Amino acid sequence: MDEKYVKIDRVDHYDMNAIDSKTRFVLAHLLVKHRTLDKVIEFLGQIKDSCYEQILRRYEQEKHKRVKNRKLVRFVCDGFENYRNGFNNLFYRIAKLTFGVPIKAKVMGLKYNNNSIERYNEDIEQRYKVMRNFKSYEPANCFLEMKRIVHNFVNPHMQLNGLTPAEMAGVKLGLGRNRLLSLIKYSYMTIT
Repeated sequence: MDEKYVKIDRVDHYDMNAIDSKTRFVLAHLLVKHRTLDKVIEFLGQIKDSCYEQILRRYEQEKHKRVKNRKLVRFVCDGFENYRNGFNNLFYRIAKLTFGVPIKAKVMGLKYNNNSIERYNEDIEQRYKVMRNFKSYEPANCFLEMKRIVHNFVNPHMQLNGLTPAEMAGVKLGLGRNRLLSLIKYSYMTIT
């Protein structure tokens, strides 16, 4: 998990994102003005809402082992203290946290890194540079949410052998060739 600075009407905001390093699926996204503990808990709550059963299942499989030998779901983040506090609030004991990981973790010889989220943030930065600035919160949030949806369900990734992150994660919607149009139709059908 990591955040990206964006300007909305010339004021700094944070686009917090969490991505699964194996599937490249963006699990959570929250656009905030301040990275308070409450906002971080809200952000991590999105992961809890969608992935808690999987995290708990892994914990149940591993809980009989010694604590240091358990292979639990691992969260990786930089040194922002509220990530650790929010993690402890929601996932204490059932998952692990690697805290304080720098951008160049591999170069420094660290086992865990945040390369996946840094790459996703770079994609946002490339698009954001062209736009220069968001005028208000709502369009910025809509754009970033749409970016997440397109990343997860529409764009195939070379690192995933041409699969989308959703396909890699086992989410099978059968979207066909024109994935974006099919996704819009699918969304419309589930709303009505």
